[in-house]
Amino acid sequence: MVARLLHLCRLGLDGAVPDHSTFSKNRHGRFRDSDLLRKVFETTVQRCITEGLVGGEGFAVDASMIKADANRQRSVPGGEWQTPEAATHAVREYLAVLDDAAFGAATAVVPKFISHADPASRWTGANGGLAFFAYCTNYLIDLKHAVILDVEATTAVRQAEVTAQRRMIDRTQERFGLWPERLAGDTGYGSAENLAWLVHERGIEPHIPVFDKSQRTDGTFSRDDFAYDQRRDFYLCPAGKELRQRRKIYRVPPPLVDQNGMMRYRASKLDCERCSLKPQCCPNEPARKIPRSIHEGARDMARHIAKTDAYVTSRRERKKVEMLFAHLKRILKLDRLRLRGPNGAHDEFHLAATAQNLRKLAMLIPVPAPISPT
Repeated sequence: MVARLLHLCRLGLDGAVPDHSTFSKNRHGRFRDSDLLRKVFETTVQRCITEGLVGGEGFAVDASMIKADANRQRSVPGGEWQTPEAATHAVREYLAVLDDAAFGAATAVVPKFISHADPASRWTGANGGLAFFAYCTNYLIDLKHAVILDVEATTAVRQAEVTAQRRMIDRTQERFGLWPERLAGDTGYGSAENLAWLVHERGIEPHIPVFDKSQRTDGTFSRDDFAYDQRRDFYLCPAGKELRQRRKIYRVPPPLVDQNGMMRYRASKLDCERCSLKPQCCPNEPARKIPRSIHEGARDMARHIAKTDAYVTSRRERKKVEMLFAHLKRILKLDRLRLRGPNGAHDEFHLAATAQNLRKLAMLIPVPAPISPT
């Protein structure tokens, strides 16, 4: 065993065995600063591209939660956590990512609990069972052969996953020159802002369900029952009346768009009072109001794509990324992290994605025939 260790360290048999902490200090120091595991992962991606395993036409994105090496017993309520005097590397990494949109700045909501051992991990019950501390591994895959093009570690909140999606798409274009025509994802990526980013800023078709809460369940008319006239910029109600943004003349006109990026279209109070459909439209309000996002054009495009056969195909192919997560947890047994801190999650997720890409290469690239002796 000692001889094997000396060989791996490029030392002679008469050399002294390094202290065990030497490896840990190098892993947390110069090796981590070199981003070596990212380079190894990108090498496997480039090999897959060279072998023709990447189509580059359609991508899929998704995230999966992995339990952190932290437990509820060694935690405090989120509002009571304080920086310890003797900070571990996990604590230092947590403080370093407080302003990162993929971690501390992803949401202003204070977590219910913060772990002493790994404060960057997020207390979450999103799976519907018992809550636990977790990180998210985010995959961007090519739909041709489910090759993982990029991987990103984030905190376990949806806003961070959208940030990771944008970073991975831009990084894939920068490193490999790949720019997809379509992107498949679940409803978590269907916010108005993200759809607008895909459509208007990156020119990518969003094969993503629209995140929409406008459908009413109390029997009254929903927003879908009102027709929008884009040329004249108004809504037409089921009774044939117009809903416009402004019906008064103001000395100082208020802004048409609120801080959430929404515009309000209002019906005339006189029209609503004498309308026979008022009980089905706005029984508890003097007049009907319809909110519309400034990114509604991108949402309408996503709704139109959702009615096509190509969208059905994308929805079916998107299951490939879910199969990769199942393989990650059931076969590679990465259902719980061994390392702590954002950098620890980064290292383990990149190693796992590298192994999955190597497995893909081994399965799909034929073994060359042995050269017969002459």
